[in-house]
Amino acid sequence: MEQHQIEQLQEKARLLRADILRMLHKAQSGHTGGSLSAIDMIAALYFGKMRHNPAEPAWEGRDRFVLCKGHAAPAQYVALAEAGYFPKEDLMMLRRLGSHLQGHPDSKSTPGVEVCTGSLGQGLSQAVGMALGLRLDRSDSRVYALLGDGELQEGQVWEAAMSAGHYRLDNLCALVDANGLQIDGEVTRVMNVTPIGEKFAAFGWHVLEIDGHDMAAIMDALHKAGELQGKPTVIVANTVKGKGVPFFENKASYHGVPPSDAELPEALKHLGITED
Repeated sequence: MEQHQIEQLQEKARLLRADILRMLHKAQSGHTGGSLSAIDMIAALYFGKMRHNPAEPAWEGRDRFVLCKGHAAPAQYVALAEAGYFPKEDLMMLRRLGSHLQGHPDSKSTPGVEVCTGSLGQGLSQAVGMALGLRLDRSDSRVYALLGDGELQEGQVWEAAMSAGHYRLDNLCALVDANGLQIDGEVTRVMNVTPIGEKFAAFGWHVLEIDGHDMAAIMDALHKAGELQGKPTVIVANTVKGKGVPFFENKASYHGVPPSDAELPEALKHLGITED
């Protein structure tokens, strides 16, 4: 990918970070840290890699995206709004009663959401099912699944990993948002899941490890995943929880806490945005 395209994706991610902060502040509810750590990968997928059509969300030729860590729904919502699946003004309706933007993705009400997620551990199984179905249909569409590292503590993840390896699902790419923190603190302390790459490799996956905030590295890994054959691919992305706002970064306390009235303008300033 050309350097100017990488820079465009970086700028897109910066602006999407600001949208995440605004919508969470408006709702005064939702997950800040994990949304900010995942947004570079989500921006890369929606605006640099995946085939999709906002005018026809159910287009058969689309690639599929599963947000396994469904509590990071704000990161997916801002990407969907930016892509044109629904008006950006809807972002201010996050978590309101009757809104189509609930706290976790709802495929029955939100255009562009493939499956309902948020019950941690189940998303990769759904992605495996999609990949198997696409193979049966002889489709060249791909499936991308974004997991959290704390989510890897769920046993169903490894059943799905075993299935994907067994069926050699090379149309499936998992991305692990390895920010090292979960709601109760450090992942290594709560229930250590490392070494992540070696575990997936043991189940028959190709493993790529990258800096999850390096857009060029993200796009290169996604390209390689599409070229690798005979196995599913996992991209272990080392990230920073709360990335982009120094006073949110690497703090488990901001797992599920939105920006306050005082924090929002300061957080936006760190993203290079000043609002009246």
